[in-house]
Parts: sequence; C-alpha cells; structure tokens
Amino acid sequence: MIRLNFTLVFLVILNVSLAQRPEFTLADFYRDSERLQQETDNVFNALNEEQRVAQMIIASLGKLGKPYESVEPLIMQKKIGGIIFLSGDPEEFKAQIDGIIGMHTDWPMLMSMDAEPSLLNRRMPGTPTMKPTAELESMEEIEGAAKTIDSILHHVGFQQNFAPVVDLSPNNEAIGNRTFGMDQESVVPKAVTFIKQTQKDQIVATAKHFPGHGRVAGDTHKKLVYINGELTEVGIYEPMIEAGVLSIMIGHIAIENNDKYNTHEMPSTLSKVVVTDLLRKEMGFDGIIITDAMNMGAVQAIPNSGLKAAQAGCDMILMPPDELGTLTDILMEMEQDPAFKAQIETSVKRIIRLKLCLGMHFN
Repeated sequence: MIRLNFTLVFLVILNVSLAQRPEFTLADFYRDSERLQQETDNVFNALNEEQRVAQMIIASLGKLGKPYESVEPLIMQKKIGGIIFLSGDPEEFKAQIDGIIGMHTDWPMLMSMDAEPSLLNRRMPGTPTMKPTAELESMEEIEGAAKTIDSILHHVGFQQNFAPVVDLSPNNEAIGNRTFGMDQESVVPKAVTFIKQTQKDQIVATAKHFPGHGRVAGDTHKKLVYINGELTEVGIYEPMIEAGVLSIMIGHIAIENNDKYNTHEMPSTLSKVVVTDLLRKEMGFDGIIITDAMNMGAVQAIPNSGLKAAQAGCDMILMPPDELGTLTDILMEMEQDPAFKAQIETSVKRIIRLKLCLGMHFN
C-alpha cells in the first residue's frame, strides 16, 4: 500500500528536475532546434543497426505481461527500447525500474503503462481510487486527475502514459467508461486538457485508439473489429495534433466499404494507407505512432505482424509476442529494401529525440 503524499512527491521531483535544468524538455520535441537535432544525430550514429531498431520494440512486464526472467536478457543485450508495466504493486514496479536503470547507464529505457483514470487503481492497487474518465467533467477536475496520475508515474519511474482514450463512445465493449464522452464537442476539450497537463508534467501523453474504436462492434482484445464505411472518429485527432500530442496509438481496427482507406481485412495497425498516408501525411502528425498491444486477438495470429506494423509506418511496436523475431524481421527487411531502411531510421530518430526531451542520456 502506498502511503506517500503523491502531490508532495511530485512537487519534490519537479523542484529537483528544475534545479538540474535538463537540456531539453517535452516542449522542445516539435520545436526547430538545431542543437536537439544534432544531439539526436550523434546518438543515432553511435548506435549499431540492431541497437537502433531495438529502440522501436516495447516489451511487457507485470502480472499480465511476461515474467521478469524472460525480459531481463532482452534488457541486458539491448534488444528492446522500452517496457510497459501491466499490473502489479507500484513499489515493486519502482524497485524493478530502479534495477533496470542500474543495468545500463548508457541504454535509457522508456517506461510506460496504461494509467488512465478509469484503470489506474486496477493496474496499480494501492494508488488512489479515481473517478472513471467518463465522469470527469470540469477542466479543473481533469487537470487535477492528470496531476495526480503524473505524480504517481514520476514516483514509480514511468515516462509515458498510454492515455487518454478519445474514442467517441462510453458504450463500446472495449471502451466502456474509459473515454470522455460520446461526441466530439465534449471529448476534444477534455482530452486536450488532459494531454497538455500530462506533457507539462514531463509525461508523454498518448491519444488512442486511431482511427476510432468507439463506434465499432466488438473488442479488439478478442477479435478483429470493423469500421464500416466513413471514418467518423478521425476528426477528433486533428485538434489534439494541433495541441502537440506526442504519441498516438493505432487500434487493431479494420476498415471496409471505404474506397480510400480500405484495409483489406487487416487491422489498421498493419495498413500503410491508415498509418502513413492518413495519419502521417494527410493529418501531418510527426510524433510517435505506436501500435496497440500486438498480442491481442485481432492481430496475434497474423504472421510477421511486427514487421508489417513497421512497414505500415509505426514507430513503436508494443508487446510483440516474439521481440527477438520482430527485431530480426525488421533488420532483414532493411537489408533488402533501402526505402524501408530510410523509413526505419526516421522512426528511430523520433524515438531518440523523444528520449532526449525526457532528459534521458545515451553515454
């Protein structure tokens, strides 16, 4: 059970952070900074090709993830670039994170979790019970919820929050009370407030699940679900991109009866039309694109799914069932396809830039 005053913990951490004056912050990610670009290039050039691709792969830990014993070799051998912690005691997570940091002072790992208001106490028992996301109403209440979550994440050692959920429905089987509402007019200002406060607190926010999970039937944890026809939830992401959201998660959602964005019975996660053409090019998003968990029912049976997600344009591959296999697949494809290699190098530089903006150091 955590008995710490999380507000006090966060203020102490914030004061220490300010005193240390990190060279870059999350506010610098989208800025035109020659110094940040040069440092990103320096780190990139110092890594070998396998270490570069490893930045893209996020493994799981915790009660619902892989056992520590199976992930430790990946950390020691620098085969992954980050970890998502799924469910467990926050103080045990903190001890694990401290231990992982101690393994490699020159290999910063991005630590993340699904710390949504609706899920926080279930993911980390002992943390404060919060109102479900759907019940948060005023902007002050949303800012307060984000600050509370951020203080806990900083204390434990997380840098990325896979929140907020911005799907337009509290009634979908997979979404429930995890979103801010049923219509764009109510969801957008609340989500933007949550995102801005989260990133002000030096935690990476992640809007999800693109291109929209709210108005589909079924649950991608169990099976592939479909958007039939028009993409009615895509517009919700434009103001969040304008507000500077740093990460967007792609859902395992197929699109049918749509001539322009048909995914041909494949999840959007593996569709270049959705990831690169729509989100990256048409909508102008230049942050981190991350997949939803690659062990979910909608995608896990598809061969070489991690490689296909990278080919679609995803920067981070979340929870691939076989991390080493995904790493090898991407490296092999890079040898055969110069255009794909250039694309991967751009993804890796985005991730390095993000880590530098989080105050991480590659020695």
